[in-house]
Amino acid sequence: MKVRFVSPDGQEVREVDAPAGERLLDVAQAAGEPLEGTCEGQMACSTCHVIVAAEDFARLPPASEEEEDLLDLAAHATRTSRLACQIWLTDALDGLTVRLPTDAHDMQGR
Repeated sequence: MKVRFVSPDGQEVREVDAPAGERLLDVAQAAGEPLEGTCEGQMACSTCHVIVAAEDFARLPPASEEEEDLLDLAAHATRTSRLACQIWLTDALDGLTVRLPTDAHDMQGR
């Protein structure tokens, strides 16, 4: 399946191959995208915040209350914001497009 990552300024779009069953955070990090994931996907931070394309947002399962609470802390959160650690890729999500927020950076140097 394909996943598209859009740079914060919208000027660059990278399409990567991703196997179904993988977590979006892991795919993004393996592709060199600057998503920190400080808590390593334990849903204890919001450093893997992404903005899902509006046309793809309805294809995702709803966010849990815990994820919604963490998104309240995320900088530049929007109506279609999600945590990449909570998006498990399925064949139904082929072509998913996500944009990195303007403050996206990886302080862990990955």
